[in-house]
Amino acid sequence: MITADQLKDITERTDALHRYLGIDEKRIEFEEEQLRTQAPDFWDDPKRAQEQMKKVKDIEKWIKGYDEARSLTDEVQLAFDFYKDNLVTEEEVDTAYNKALKAIEDLELKNMLRQEEDPMECVMKINSGAGGTESQDWASMLMRMYMRWGEAHGYKVTISDIQEGDEAGIKSVTMKFEGGEYAYGYLKSENGVHRLVRVSPFNAQGKRMTSFASVFVSPLVDDTIEVYVDPARVSWDTFRSSGAGGQNVNKVESGVRLRYQYEDPDTGEQEEILIENTETRDQPKNRAKAMQLLKSQLYDRAMKKRMEEQAKIEAGKKKIEWGSQIRSYVFDDRRVKDHRTNYQTSDVDGVMDGKIDDFIKAYLMEFPVEGQ
Repeated sequence: MITADQLKDITERTDALHRYLGIDEKRIEFEEEQLRTQAPDFWDDPKRAQEQMKKVKDIEKWIKGYDEARSLTDEVQLAFDFYKDNLVTEEEVDTAYNKALKAIEDLELKNMLRQEEDPMECVMKINSGAGGTESQDWASMLMRMYMRWGEAHGYKVTISDIQEGDEAGIKSVTMKFEGGEYAYGYLKSENGVHRLVRVSPFNAQGKRMTSFASVFVSPLVDDTIEVYVDPARVSWDTFRSSGAGGQNVNKVESGVRLRYQYEDPDTGEQEEILIENTETRDQPKNRAKAMQLLKSQLYDRAMKKRMEEQAKIEAGKKKIEWGSQIRSYVFDDRRVKDHRTNYQTSDVDGVMDGKIDDFIKAYLMEFPVEGQ
């Protein structure tokens, strides 16, 4: 059964949300922006009209999110009063409280995601580190962890490209998280090297081993965002795609390999960006998806330059080494610890099943602006 202090806490937090989200101002802004959509010539410029509709929708979501949190908080107060008169049970009061608390925490968390790219869908790439089969198995475990997290949060998770391991696991995988908001805002917290310590099932002597895998997350650019791709710097190859273990060999060269000669606008340094896509058996579709992934990478680079953080972030992407990990998963000691925030849990099984929200929240509270 909740206490009067807990009820006071969620009431004060809801009041605080009203203030720092500027709900009264947002209601006025919503009416003004919605009025613009009723102009007779509104759809004469479809692109601008879509941008305006998105703006209205975004404002409305903040208002609806707050209204839901306020309504649920009021229901807790009502249930608490009814309980005193024996009209509801303790369980009903606790259920109402938990619903209100979740709505408040969700809104507080979204308020931390203020970067332009935070609401976007995202692309995640996982690479196994040195260590052969053990590291490749670890990379596949991380892939499963993030897929479970994505599915639990209503995202559509698809694999764009996967390189199977020699004996088990994967060497690398590229996944997309689509169909929901703030995928990038949440998953940017996972950028970095993840370290596993366990007694390896692949070691005949049963030794405790350490392995690494890196995770890179970029916002997924859609067609409404303009990113310039120089056609002269693009080259294409095709290849036959296959399933795990060489099965389901595609007799048509539907797999595509895109190479883009990227030139840093500040330093003039050149770097080849390589993207492979075997998502479908249709080559034109794979080409379109590969181009979308390229635009996502170029957009990501531009955003990081604007935040004056590219050098540090890119350096972390190029090398997997000892001492650079952001999180350690120590299976035998039943401990998962994030080295940036010092948040840790003993629920190893839950974490590997996708329950990483507490790690994400701790990161966003510690680093409300990425890279700070």
